[in-house]
Amino acid sequence: MTGWHWLALFGGILAAWAVLFAMALPAEMREAGMIYGAEFWESLCTVTPDAAGFLRVFLMWVLMSAAMMAPTALPAFATYEELSKTTSSGRFAHLVWGYLVVWIGFSVIAASVQMALFAADLVTTFGDSRSVLLSAFLLLVAGGYQFSTVKEACLSKCRAPMMFFMQHWDEGALRNGVRLGLVCLGCCWALMLLAFVGGVMNIAFMGLATVIMVLEKLPDIGRWVTRPLGFALIGGAVFVGVGAF
Repeated sequence: MTGWHWLALFGGILAAWAVLFAMALPAEMREAGMIYGAEFWESLCTVTPDAAGFLRVFLMWVLMSAAMMAPTALPAFATYEELSKTTSSGRFAHLVWGYLVVWIGFSVIAASVQMALFAADLVTTFGDSRSVLLSAFLLLVAGGYQFSTVKEACLSKCRAPMMFFMQHWDEGALRNGVRLGLVCLGCCWALMLLAFVGGVMNIAFMGLATVIMVLEKLPDIGRWVTRPLGFALIGGAVFVGVGAF
């Protein structure tokens, strides 16, 4: 992994995490003015029921998707470069852009869901669930999806990126990036929506979820992660749901 395109990719991932960290700083740090521009970060991650509020939430989901999902696709990006020794940085950028376009689309949906939940008073202004039943439902959906054939089919492609790219090589970098993004979306959308349970602006949750999704896509380790994680999530759903009564 050498070249300016890799430096740019890693720099973008680090920058996304840095911005998310700044947005997720504890309220007491914001109020005390312990960092420069604290008011800006506070306003950026505060939801208001208007177009400006939606735009802020959408931006937050774009950053979160880029920070969490790009690392899971690094083996696939490296495989694409290996398959074409003459791949230019421009084509590599098209691959990454096509991948991110899918997650930008997901961010529109996720932001819309968050705004709807906020309007229904089911999540806080920072996207954390106020409802035990909502949390249990999301955990149950994510846990059940771990056993689905769709999840397994998408994971099989993410775990064998060489075969995946060879099947669609003639379609070009951009379309291959979009295809890869759709496959990764099929793997991870339910886990990403658990942000409403773990906390949309919870750095610890985002870090843990990223590590889990990276491991799940590895060919040797991943098969030991998927189903146990499903059982754990379903168990969590039962535990949270029972606690509601």
